[in-house]
Amino acid sequence: DGSKVLALPKGLIDPGETPAEAATREVREEAGVAGTLVGELGDVRYSYVRDGRRVDKRVTFFLFDYAGGDVADHDHEVEEARWMPLEEAARALTYEGEREMVERAVAFRR
Repeated sequence: DGSKVLALPKGLIDPGETPAEAATREVREEAGVAGTLVGELGDVRYSYVRDGRRVDKRVTFFLFDYAGGDVADHDHEVEEARWMPLEEAARALTYEGEREMVERAVAFRR
């Protein structure tokens, strides 16, 4: 609907990619940084309606460690990329499922 959201990087899996490879690529493209894969956090499932049809989605989220790069180098799809503490992201992200994934990342780090 054109409203701004604060969300985690995500996208489609290209032919021949694994979900982890796609996540690594999307972080680089949408956030401008390279990450080292730490582990899988889990899936978020949701539905929406587009052109009168229901679309069911499943997104798998991964935890990465920062390996290099600059958030200013994000692609054109993203208006702004930013760093924030995990605890802040768990409150600030727009979507509930993504906030839950960040809470899992915080627990993973303990």
